[in-house]
Amino acid sequence: MGTREEASTAVVIGAGIGGLTAAMGLQRIGWSMTVLERAPIIAEVGAGLTVWPNAERALDALGVEIQSRSIPTISRGNLRTPSGRWLRHSHPEDVGVLAIHRADLHDVLRKELPDEALHTDAEVVSVSPEGTVVCADGQKFTADLVIAADGVNSVTRRSLWSGDPVFQHRTVWRGVTPSGSVWPVQESMTLGRGVQTGVLPLPDERVYWFLMVNAAQPNQLYGDDRAEVLRRVRHWHRPIPELVAATPEDQVLHNDIVDLDPLPTYVKDRVVLLGDAAHAMSPDLGQGACQAIEDAVVLTAALAADKLPEALQRYDEQRRARLKPMKEAARASLKRTSNTGLLPHLAVSIAARLAPPAAWRKATAQWSEWTPPELPR
Repeated sequence: MGTREEASTAVVIGAGIGGLTAAMGLQRIGWSMTVLERAPIIAEVGAGLTVWPNAERALDALGVEIQSRSIPTISRGNLRTPSGRWLRHSHPEDVGVLAIHRADLHDVLRKELPDEALHTDAEVVSVSPEGTVVCADGQKFTADLVIAADGVNSVTRRSLWSGDPVFQHRTVWRGVTPSGSVWPVQESMTLGRGVQTGVLPLPDERVYWFLMVNAAQPNQLYGDDRAEVLRRVRHWHRPIPELVAATPEDQVLHNDIVDLDPLPTYVKDRVVLLGDAAHAMSPDLGQGACQAIEDAVVLTAALAADKLPEALQRYDEQRRARLKPMKEAARASLKRTSNTGLLPHLAVSIAARLAPPAAWRKATAQWSEWTPPELPR
């Protein structure tokens, strides 16, 4: 195990999936940590997500079991057109994933941590490279290490690094149906010209759906998000309109798609960026939360093996090397799916229909065939 004399305390900024996973890792290797969350309660909002095998292995390394709260399925295995015509059916060679509600994954992680380590209503306003964190109410925390897992709009990144989120001219609506309201359903993704929807069954007979479209400007608001989605998909194949109609109006989430340009480093003295704060990417690869989990496990292993400076350097080098090609692939995928031209759309559709299973698996498995570093027992 690492030298606790030099680095035994940490402040984690943000109690999302990445922050809680990092706190679990610190707890495992004997560190004392404080988690700061600006919200009044520690809970996760959001919809569904897929835990790919790389993230499942990382959670296994930490001793976290999510199989009982998820459904095994295939992500991006079934592809359709808006009329309902099948472009591709899932194949036994396809990469399997676990479908889970984001709030359920968050709850599993939250229960692994002691209540006294979690601080709510703790809005961070400044972070120093030396490891001092100041909150809006005047509270001050000093630690050997600060882990900034405070999302794409990270206060830490904006104050110590340069790099604002980049609007990708895409916007997305997401929702989860009430239990049993539209069931059963089959996982699928539907590709239109510059438009795509996804359908993912969740435990308790719930269904996660999303609609992603092009957007000329960021921050465009609609009086009724559910009505706007229904307007756009009312002629699409079943069960897409039914899923949207079954979702309560106040449960339809809407946000723009933004990402980050690559940073030259994720580390500044005693401060390290983790998750979306470091490398937010478009959701095209389904790896956003998975990479935050990977970050946490790699950081834990590095801290357990080396002194703080060497551990942070190892984390920085390994994670930037892993994320650089992935972020490039996510942007390339976004460019393809946002193209409204007829010929590019036909090219994507034909490729989906004709790609042999082995080639399809290779394309999707290149990110999920990752093994976490070994952690101390």
